[in-house]
Amino acid sequence: MVNVPEPLVPLPGSERGALPDAQDAGPAEPAARAELTLVLRRGAPGAIGAAPADIAQVRSVLTGLGLTVTSVHTASRRVKVAGTLGELTAAFGTSVRMVRSHGVIHRYREGALFVPQPLAGIVEAVLGLDDRPQARAHFRPAAATAASGSYTPGQVADLYGFPSGTDGTGQTVALVELGGGFITSDLTAYFGGLGIAVPSVTAVSVDGATNSPGQQADLEVALDIDVLGAAAPGAKQLVYFAPNSDRGFVDAVADAAHASPAPVAISISWGQSEDQWTAQGRAALDGAIADASALGITVCVAAGDNGSSDGATDGSVHCDFPASSPNALACGGTRLVGSASGGISSETVWNDGAGGGASGGGVSDAFPVPAWQQNAGVPVSAGGGTDGGGGAPGRGVPDVAGNADPQTGYQVLSGGQGTVVGGTSAVAPLWAALITRLAQATGTRFGLIQPALYACVSPGVAVTGFRDIVTGSNGAYNAAPGWDACTGLGSPDGAALLTRLNG
Repeated sequence: MVNVPEPLVPLPGSERGALPDAQDAGPAEPAARAELTLVLRRGAPGAIGAAPADIAQVRSVLTGLGLTVTSVHTASRRVKVAGTLGELTAAFGTSVRMVRSHGVIHRYREGALFVPQPLAGIVEAVLGLDDRPQARAHFRPAAATAASGSYTPGQVADLYGFPSGTDGTGQTVALVELGGGFITSDLTAYFGGLGIAVPSVTAVSVDGATNSPGQQADLEVALDIDVLGAAAPGAKQLVYFAPNSDRGFVDAVADAAHASPAPVAISISWGQSEDQWTAQGRAALDGAIADASALGITVCVAAGDNGSSDGATDGSVHCDFPASSPNALACGGTRLVGSASGGISSETVWNDGAGGGASGGGVSDAFPVPAWQQNAGVPVSAGGGTDGGGGAPGRGVPDVAGNADPQTGYQVLSGGQGTVVGGTSAVAPLWAALITRLAQATGTRFGLIQPALYACVSPGVAVTGFRDIVTGSNGAYNAAPGWDACTGLGSPDGAALLTRLNG
């Protein structure tokens, strides 16, 4: 009996347009093997996990096409499937070729994906056929002259009044890295130089990626580990290394969210303009972050280092994703100057001008304004609104802020070399450290903490627990009293925030 393939139907949100800078690098070898991640629908609206019947249907259909189901993750709704590129492209109705872009050679596709008709509505995303670099790290090395104005992460935590008597002991934090690595000797030297014990740091492999020092992204990894480790030295760190692709990003966050024991926070210092994602990729990653929040994990994400344009060259404004996910705590950037007395002398929006970097922020074109942000005074997008005509605003970015200017940056160690680094990449682990210490102090896992942070917020009014940043701009948006699209609610006043959360 001949096995007749099922007809294919389009997969909504899978469309990819042409990549302008792609340079042809030859055909993809049909016999080469690859593994994909399929994200399934939720078993019930708002529920965590896929329905067993859906998983059985996916397994039956894909194995009937000669593919191999390599793993099933019911709680995170993921099915991983492997085969030759010829088999995989036939199963999902596309073709791939090799191109060079973003400085690397990768698989590339255009147009929509398709799924076998019995899987229509069940499979929401097929990730990994196109494995282009999906995100960039949001760190900025400082000029050599910045050393005199820099801080250790512990000094920044003290300036922000992180709760006394806490250090993150008993808590675990996950760091997501899409490249780079660390070496143990750096950790020993760095934390020894600060006079604190080396924290527990464990590398976790995702989709075959490993802790691989010797890359440019090493500085990002060092920044994340050093900031978190110095600001919350008692916390255990799990560093998830994943390929820089939409598949790798989703799998890393999902693996971290469903780890046991569950981390109290996930720190993400990588992202890309919303419009550089497929709709299926955004939905899959947003869903993984939503699961993390529901499991009591606060996901802290850097808001970007290229101001209100997010580095796009089309002359318009853009938000960085996944910071724009309504399930993520988006972290913007400031310029922090300490005083001789040990306090804060001034704090403004981080903006070093063209080429120097500035805090990301703005109004999402992909996500509506969340219920907890309705009264914050989020404006219509400076690009014309989410409906293209100045209509209702979208999700406002960022939620919170912290020191990010490289000229007032953080002292870190990478490859045996001490350096000063800034960027909103530093703010995500800084806030993860604060969340960790607040959790230790209160005995509470916060998960989606925004409803508590935005409670009783009013447009133009400073919020208890925050230092309101009212000076500066990130391009299209200006700082102002209360929430703004440069620094959100402001930078933390840790002691006051603890009192508020306890109340």
